[in-house]
Amino acid sequence: MIALRSVLFNTIFYANLIIRMIVLSPYYFVVPRLTAYEIPKNWARSNHWLMRVIVGTTFEIEGLENLPDGSYILAPKHQSFWDTYALLPRLKDPVYILKRELMWIPLFGWYAKKQRMIPVDRGARGKVMVDVLKRTREELSTGRQLIIYPEGTRRPPGAEPVYKYGIARMYRDLGIPVVPVAMHPGLFWPRRSIRRYPGHFKVRILPPIMPGMDPDTFFAHLIEVTERASDELLLDTIERNPHLPLPPTAIARLTELRKMKAATA
Repeated sequence: MIALRSVLFNTIFYANLIIRMIVLSPYYFVVPRLTAYEIPKNWARSNHWLMRVIVGTTFEIEGLENLPDGSYILAPKHQSFWDTYALLPRLKDPVYILKRELMWIPLFGWYAKKQRMIPVDRGARGKVMVDVLKRTREELSTGRQLIIYPEGTRRPPGAEPVYKYGIARMYRDLGIPVVPVAMHPGLFWPRRSIRRYPGHFKVRILPPIMPGMDPDTFFAHLIEVTERASDELLLDTIERNPHLPLPPTAIARLTELRKMKAATA
């Protein structure tokens, strides 16, 4: 049944994306930008509904009160395609820094350009990165929220964290709060897999890290608070969902955490 539900979900998921983009394009490109943003936000809501109805996966969000007013950097764990869109409906006007190649995709790239997403060549240095920072400042000056995945790429649940120092530079240069987010959608929507698993998990939005720290101190603090919450949620998620097939990284980390818990009991 999981295989059948997974195929059904994936088919409807991508059809939902393509059909909405095509059918709603005339409206999307005519109305003001913020009005148009409701289309991808509603698409995200529809995906949550599809996950719940077809797969049987639900989630809850803790800590919404930790989201500041105005501009901030949202720094989520990155495990799955799910977390690239899941929080869109909860944010007023988010902006992403995207690989420039994504902007070349028909329809998707046009939608992203309308929302003033910021393209970047990942191998770029020097003036290009200065220009990206300038564009980012311009967008944030209007009160937008910047979404950055501190680990840069998707990591399996329980994997040893590999945070990129770029977020510390952004924190220093932009001078706005950073809001860490811990979650484990990768247990239900694994990377590099077509399978989707039923169950329930939490998304935990942590208190903002206010500007003013030394970048090195900030970087160490970001990793510490995010990984502590991530470990707590890993234990909680697996206890709530004992049926889940766990990747080796999650099994190894779970074993470590249980040993640590037993040693302090």
